[in-house]
Amino acid sequence: MSDDAALPGRPRDGALGGCATERTESVLAPNPSVMTLDGTNTWIVAEPDSELAVVVDPGPLDEGHLAAVLAAVERGGRRVGTTLLTHGHADHCEGAARFAELTGAPVRALDPRLKLGGEGLVAGDVVTTGGLELWVVPSPGHTHDSLCFHLPADRALLTGDTVLGRGTTVVAHPDGRLGEYLDSLRRLRSLVVDEDVRTVLPGHGPVLEDPRGAIEYYLVHRAKRLAQVETAVEIGYRTAGEVVAHVYSDVDRSLWPAAEQSVQAQLEYLREHGLI
Repeated sequence: MSDDAALPGRPRDGALGGCATERTESVLAPNPSVMTLDGTNTWIVAEPDSELAVVVDPGPLDEGHLAAVLAAVERGGRRVGTTLLTHGHADHCEGAARFAELTGAPVRALDPRLKLGGEGLVAGDVVTTGGLELWVVPSPGHTHDSLCFHLPADRALLTGDTVLGRGTTVVAHPDGRLGEYLDSLRRLRSLVVDEDVRTVLPGHGPVLEDPRGAIEYYLVHRAKRLAQVETAVEIGYRTAGEVVAHVYSDVDRSLWPAAEQSVQAQLEYLREHGLI
């Protein structure tokens, strides 16, 4: 879910749908909006010679999209071994149950309410399917159940809505919490540096080839917005709506409802830390 800022960096041209790295391919869902950008990226991940693939975020309940994902898997002579969810927002997971019917593959997620026919996911899990290794990286903040998946073989990170290919993401209050989100970004930055991650495969928008730059930009952006919200409160603005109208006056009004969620999270963070 997109928030309000244009993300600088180096998006890969033509990365909306199609192969992104040696082991990954995306299928773009037909659900574009101000919140989902060009649509949801459903990721197919597999070892080059494997008969099994992992699908990350089957996306909305759209029969045409689910059929396109399945066709892309089968074009490689593969079948779906496991479906993974980065989090529980409908634009990522609404089609999961139907996709499980079509494929017979289990659905794994952090939230136990979303898993189907298999185990859940926890921090430190390694998903092994058809020789593939995907490491589960907790990234709460956008939502309580947000996860990223580290693909060491491609030096890539699948980020769901935690880091987008364009713009910044919503801290979806009250489920999302700003303190957790900032901690998650710092954790991802350390992972990117320590493991030499070179590619971000986001849930929305194009592939990014400067992961550290993108994450550091997110951290700087959040710090600036937090300072602006704190100043707005000091001036006398009290409600999230009032703060949004003041702080986000230069942002398209269609994004104000999303910005209001983030402002609610920022106000809560400031209260928790005794800053307002």
